Amino acid sequence: MFVLSRAAALDGGKPLPSQWHDRRERHLANIIQLTFGGENAEAYFSFDEKNIIYQAHGDEGCDQIYVMNIDGTNKRLVSTGKGRTTCSYFLPNGEILYASTHEHSPECPPLPDRSRGYVWPLYPQYEIYRAHADGTHLRCIIRSDGYDAEATVSPTGDKIVFTSTRDRDIELYSCDLDGTNVRRLTHAFGYDGGAFYSLDGTKIVFRASRPKGKDSIEYAQLLQQHLVRPRALEIYVMDADGSNIRQVTNNGAANFAPFFHPDGKRIIFASNMADPSSRNFDLY
Repeated sequence: MFVLSRAAALDGGKPLPSQWHDRRERHLANIIQLTFGGENAEAYFSFDEKNIIYQAHGDEGCDQIYVMNIDGTNKRLVSTGKGRTTCSYFLPNGEILYASTHEHSPECPPLPDRSRGYVWPLYPQYEIYRAHADGTHLRCIIRSDGYDAEATVSPTGDKIVFTSTRDRDIELYSCDLDGTNVRRLTHAFGYDGGAFYSLDGTKIVFRASRPKGKDSIEYAQLLQQHLVRPRALEIYVMDADGSNIRQVTNNGAANFAPFFHPDGKRIIFASNMADPSSRNFDLY
C-alpha cells in the first residue's frame, strides 16, 4: 500500500471511480481519495500503518502538518500553525518530524518569483523539529544557517537522512534520531535530496541533478538566491554510509519521489519521461 498525491481535489467533492480509472492502468487497484479541498501533499504512513502524516493548506496561509487515520478520518493539525512547514515523517515510537520556519517568523516566507520559470525555494529559515504525535513537546533537533528539510527515517528506526545547504551546496546528511552524529553523505556538485532508506536500512535512494556547462552556472546563481530548478533530476542509490553511489536512471527528465520496493531490488518513482517538457507525471 502507498499514498498518491494530487495537487488539488476535484471541486471539493468525491470523484467518481471513472475519474480515477485509466484503461492503460493495470497495476493499481482500490484507489481511495482521502482529502478533499485545498492542496494536500507529501503523505507518509506511520510505522504501525494506522495513521498518515501530510502537509496541506487552503486558499490562504502556508502549508501546515496534519495527521489523519489511514481511512482519511480524524484529521488534526500537529504543527504550530505558524510559518511554513514541509517534509513531515513519523518516527518508530509514533513521534513526528517536520521542517518549519516558525521559529524565525510566524508569517509565511514569500514565494519565489516564477516569471522566469518554475523553481523550488530553499528557505534557510527551515529547521527540522521533533514532536509528540499530537504536536506537543516540540523541539528543534537539526539546525544550521542554511536550508534543513526533506528528513525521512530508516525503517530500522535508528537513523534520519535529510537535505541541507549547510556546506553551501544541496547535499544529503544522516544523523541519529536526536539529531546528533551528523554525517555528510554526498559531495558532488548539484542538488541531492528526496532520500529514503531501504526496508533493511542498508541503502538510500534519492534524486539528484548534476548540472554542466550553462546549467551549472544557472544552478550556482539560483543557489545564491536560495532557489533550485527541478528540471533534470535522475535517480541514484547508495549505501547508507554514502559509499557505492550509482546512477539508476538516465533519461534527462524530472524523476521524483523514488522509494524502495520491500524486496530491496526494485524502485518505484514518478517521472515526466514520456514528455520532459510537461508537468504530467506517471509512476514507473
